[in-house]
Amino acid sequence: MTDLPERPPAELDFDKPTIARAYDALLGGKDNFAADRALADHAVQHIPGLRESAVENRKVLVRGIRYLAGEAGMDQFLDLGSGLPTMENTHQVAQRENPDARVAYVDIDPLVSVHGRALLAENGNTRVTVGDVRDPAAILADPAVTALLDFSRPAVVMLVGMLHYLSPDVADDVVAAYRDVLAPGSHLFVTSLVDTGLPQQQELARIARESLEEGWARTPAEIEFHFGDFALVEPGVTYTALWRPDSPVDPQNLAPGEQLGMAGIARKT
Repeated sequence: MTDLPERPPAELDFDKPTIARAYDALLGGKDNFAADRALADHAVQHIPGLRESAVENRKVLVRGIRYLAGEAGMDQFLDLGSGLPTMENTHQVAQRENPDARVAYVDIDPLVSVHGRALLAENGNTRVTVGDVRDPAAILADPAVTALLDFSRPAVVMLVGMLHYLSPDVADDVVAAYRDVLAPGSHLFVTSLVDTGLPQQQELARIARESLEEGWARTPAEIEFHFGDFALVEPGVTYTALWRPDSPVDPQNLAPGEQLGMAGIARKT
């Protein structure tokens, strides 16, 4: 983890929290401002297990990438809404399985690009660019992405911890645009805040909308809908703690933080 830059980008707003920096604060990182920490602390006070849920989302990212780069043989990754670098980033996990794996990170927060330059210096198969996930055409034409990824070959599109920040009026078209560009054999990897009727799930969505102007909990069926006609990989769409855990997890005894999000990976046939 790196410290905040001495000269942050001029476009940074110190008084307005962002998704990437608030998530960094939840994970105990240092790349955040007072507004981000205030939001994280406020949410933690109202949502039991929220910090644990953030950690669990990071763990399922690692397990998912390990599966994709290993068993599934994927060597191209587009990580949308990637957030700030932390332990076990997508490129680190993927390149342990396949040293030639290529990873393009995209995030709307300009601070991510600052740290991205450090990643570029040490890893030629990694690119980082600032972009709005809600504008697939711009991202898919971005030189940082097109120089690294070849979408005529199988690739992975990742919306890990990102789907719930796409409003219902744009989510269907946005996710479909990324699915449509993918070649057969490609994969879509999604994690999302879920709505299974537990009050803390909708409360987290409400706090996110109140503070970030974005945040929608989706039912398991709504999450699954975004995979389109892709074939879901076992165990399908399930709580993040239950998606191929490294050690046994009792599905009847999940902690509060393990019931906030779900994950799924599907393959384009």
